[in-house]
Amino acid sequence: MSEQNDFERRLQQARQKQGLEQKPETTASGALPGGGWRIGLRAGTEVVSALIAGAGLGWLLDWWLGSFPWLFLVFFVVGGAAGVLNVYRLINPRNSAR
Repeated sequence: MSEQNDFERRLQQARQKQGLEQKPETTASGALPGGGWRIGLRAGTEVVSALIAGAGLGWLLDWWLGSFPWLFLVFFVVGGAAGVLNVYRLINPRNSAR
């Protein structure tokens, strides 16, 4: 039986080396891959970048249309919602293989 286990182990290593099988990325506790700092920094970056993009787009549209501050405020809120949605997708990824 040990030959079978050895074969399975070598087969799995070969598949990982060829990119056919991914290494398990979850920790023993079932937490997200990459550690807390990595996930936290990415979540913060997602929210801040979405807010900046929304506010910038709103400001540009307000400048072009002369309707300051209405579109700025609307797109700021839309950017915030997009950032929160991105963090939700980060924390709760969909299963790509169905």
